[in-house]
Amino acid sequence: MRVRSVLSVAALAGGLVLLWHPLPSSAERDVVAAADIVEYECTTDGVTEKQTIEINVEMTMPATATTGQQFTIGWRGTYSGTGLTAPAAGLPEGTKLYAYASISDLPGLTSATGTGTLAAVDAGQPITLPTTAVSLAATSSSPGTATIRPAAINFGTLPTNPLIECESLNRDALMTYSLTVSGGGQETDPDPTDTATDPVSPPPAADDTGTDETAPDPDDADGAIDETPAGAADTGGGGESGPDGRVLVLTGSLVTLGAASGLLLRRRGARTAMGRRA
Repeated sequence: MRVRSVLSVAALAGGLVLLWHPLPSSAERDVVAAADIVEYECTTDGVTEKQTIEINVEMTMPATATTGQQFTIGWRGTYSGTGLTAPAAGLPEGTKLYAYASISDLPGLTSATGTGTLAAVDAGQPITLPTTAVSLAATSSSPGTATIRPAAINFGTLPTNPLIECESLNRDALMTYSLTVSGGGQETDPDPTDTATDPVSPPPAADDTGTDETAPDPDDADGAIDETPAGAADTGGGGESGPDGRVLVLTGSLVTLGAASGLLLRRRGARTAMGRRA
């Protein structure tokens, strides 16, 4: 009886320990990896026939992510069934796996990209996936909560010129991952339609005289535009001070016209008098 009592007490104590064991923190839960089978259709450059494969993709979300700072998502893939085989030309040394993750619900950020190194593969031989996790890097310019899922994978020596491209066929059926980006870092406006409120002034033209014009002073009685020579003190009206030259030119023209008219009248009178004398 004593032994049974001791065992009962021990079992009860063990249950209480399990019941009161603290759950992992949110940060610890964020970095837990989850796996999903992604069905890919792979197209080889120069080959008409496509290959359909399944890869068990395991993704690991970062514990934290901040605007303006790069974060990484872990990607690890293993074949589920028949793997991808190399084309007739094989895969040369230096071929890489380019893995992608699609990111939605976060303005200005659409994908994360990572690179894994592969060994050379002979024609028709299976292409071995990287045994270590591939880090998919991205940087968000704005805070928010993103929805992430596995995306395409490519094979080649350059990301812009892949030899094999694999697109996901069951994208909508894949599990999604949640990633929260906090606004503790540097933030920028992700809206490309937003225009700057203070546009940069264009550079001065080649024939610029080097004067800076300012708007008329509302307190100035004559409303004239003041000009300040660049790099010098304000010297006043400059060429616009004093009488208007156009008035002087008009006055001189009227005087000249009057004198010419009087001279013409005098000549006509002299001719008339000479005719009478004759």
